[in-house]
Amino acid sequence: MIAHDWKWQIGLAAALLTIAVTVCASTTQAQEVTRDDAVPERPKIIPNRRWEEDWSVLADPRVKREPLDRLKYIPLSRRHPKTYLSLGFNLRERFEVDHSPLFGTVSGLKGEWLLSRLEVHADLRLGKHVQVFAQLQSAFAPGKKVLAPVDQDRLDLEQCFIRLTERLGGGTVTLRVGRQLMDFDLQRFVSSREGPNLRQAFDAVYLDYRRDAWRITGAYTHPVRTRDLRSFDDYSSHHQTFSGLLFRRRLWQTSQLSVGYSRYTRDAAAFISVSGNERRANIDVRFTGTINGFDWDLEAMNQTGRIGAYAIKAWGFGTLIGHTFTETRWTPHLGLGVDAASGNRNANGHTLNTFNPLFPNGYYLADFTGYPNLVHIKPAITVHPTRAVNLMVALALQGRESIADAVYTFPSFPIANTAGRPGRYTGTYGELRADWKITPHYSAALEAVHYAIGKPIRQAGGRDGNYLGIEFRWAW
Repeated sequence: MIAHDWKWQIGLAAALLTIAVTVCASTTQAQEVTRDDAVPERPKIIPNRRWEEDWSVLADPRVKREPLDRLKYIPLSRRHPKTYLSLGFNLRERFEVDHSPLFGTVSGLKGEWLLSRLEVHADLRLGKHVQVFAQLQSAFAPGKKVLAPVDQDRLDLEQCFIRLTERLGGGTVTLRVGRQLMDFDLQRFVSSREGPNLRQAFDAVYLDYRRDAWRITGAYTHPVRTRDLRSFDDYSSHHQTFSGLLFRRRLWQTSQLSVGYSRYTRDAAAFISVSGNERRANIDVRFTGTINGFDWDLEAMNQTGRIGAYAIKAWGFGTLIGHTFTETRWTPHLGLGVDAASGNRNANGHTLNTFNPLFPNGYYLADFTGYPNLVHIKPAITVHPTRAVNLMVALALQGRESIADAVYTFPSFPIANTAGRPGRYTGTYGELRADWKITPHYSAALEAVHYAIGKPIRQAGGRDGNYLGIEFRWAW
């Protein structure tokens, strides 16, 4: 593959810090603040979208201070509080126990290991309209015998982009150019890949326009791939692209309809029955909302295109519906998820029906199975013993949409010798997850899953799966 040269981004990040230090050396901490009766609220840390935080409120001396706030808000202008530099970091330590990766069908993968990820960022704001954001990452997986591409990246540039924001036609337009993370709502099919050690970044041009109830987003991207032979060697290329346009409309105050079209290309793609250059067009429709304690999230995607000389016809959908009992102790939420995605119908045919989940969210299916060739029914209950603690318990049934296709593990790896084997039922899993927001800076989580496999996986040499993950996060 032909890799893009991202040295200019590294230079940009270094120049950003150099300019900031030089300017700050000659700038006093005093600010001319326009005061009103209300004291501005201290910003909340957004661990997965640090670039959205606005620390200019620290220009007001009435805002409550914390240690190291002199680095969180470094003013670069006496007259313009919105011109500043902010530094920060995320640390995630996740201990995992997994004695049956890929359901034990591949030897040598089981064990216990630590997934360690450190992200350090610098956020330069030049007034209200210009932002330069740079974020380095360093990730290791000590104890893991076989490293996957998403496990380790010793030092690289996770993000480095310029964002321009301006008023236009009664709305607001935002342009981001450079390496960046992109989140799309629930992230069923396009996500920042939060579960593994390395998140999914894109070298992209991203454009977003918001006006009243409308929001229109477009992007052209090259997904970033990890190499980790040396520092700063991650790359993207024309061999894989993802681009699209998404229209969102708020129907009422608490509901939204979105319709999107995207195009995904990947050279030298390989599926069980066919390989070649994959060219896939995706139409996605999603409807979300809440009313009187009820909530829903309905999404469907249709895929067409070609891979080599074969046609592509595939589909997938996901639904989440639930109700929160606000007047009951611990405010329990009862939810039901129903998901399905197509599998290949005929290994000897001239059409590929296997759904491509694109860039899926592993947490959504408990990290065991992937979206291709899937039927998934998951009732769950979530309670809140305190405002800072969430407890979720779920029991899910899974099967195959087509027995001619394989059973897939996350994100879309087929289990050998499962395609064509009889049996639609592939397993049942129970899941327990606890999330504890200790302080605005510290949080912890625990996840435990037991997966009882069905006949197709057992006949392929698989065994029941047990997984335990304990996670600690520190964000500043």
